[in-house]
Amino acid sequence: MAAGMGRRGVVWKTPTVTADGLKLFAAVMMLISNIGIAIVQNGIIHLEQYTQASLSDALANDPKLMTEAGVGVIMQMMEGLAVVLFAFLLVEGFRNTSNFKKYLLTVIVFAIVSEIPYDLAICGALLDPSSQNALATMAVCLVMLYFLDLLKEGNGFLPGILRILIVLCALFWVTMFRMAYGLGMVLLVADLYLLYNRNVLKTLLGVVIGLLYITGPLAFYGIWCCNGERKDRIPKYAYYIFYPAHLLVLGIIAHFL
Repeated sequence: MAAGMGRRGVVWKTPTVTADGLKLFAAVMMLISNIGIAIVQNGIIHLEQYTQASLSDALANDPKLMTEAGVGVIMQMMEGLAVVLFAFLLVEGFRNTSNFKKYLLTVIVFAIVSEIPYDLAICGALLDPSSQNALATMAVCLVMLYFLDLLKEGNGFLPGILRILIVLCALFWVTMFRMAYGLGMVLLVADLYLLYNRNVLKTLLGVVIGLLYITGPLAFYGIWCCNGERKDRIPKYAYYIFYPAHLLVLGIIAHFL
């Protein structure tokens, strides 16, 4: 436990968080956010039936709808915590993996498996090519990290330009295919990797990027407290399975509401 002396001699202790704890917390925040979208927004409010103007009128004249919309918005705000923590965990996973190809292949396979559940829960359709799930974004980020890692020993102008181009390419792909968490995830992963050993600058820049989501900056407290310990009390594949499974369940529930 890290400790510091505060005012009037009070000792302030910083809690210690394991990587497993962060992963579980991020998964719960993602679940809450997706409940807000699939159940509240798509299932209860049926947001797709409103235009912007008609929604404003409905909210003004229906206190119940206003409350439901407020609950949905608050739940979706938890997305920011999940995005920042998953970006951090992805960088840690990349740095510590003993088999990058297997890691990338696993993410790609589950991204493919998750697409229909994602479309059902988030888009309200069995297949919606207009957006892609978050694991697709993570696959792009892993490819970005692979190429950035090839330049880790490079210094000077040219390697710097190449790093910028690699990040821009990743931003292009996640934007082109409208991948979930796309812009924020790519920028956060790039920040957390490229400034890995510069903790203050990395955190400050990360907080700025995290402002893309209202709750994003709060996640850096958990990252700051993380001791990097991995006990894998919950098998890592359970998280991969959880992603499409929870989306499928939410999508089915929303369909019948």
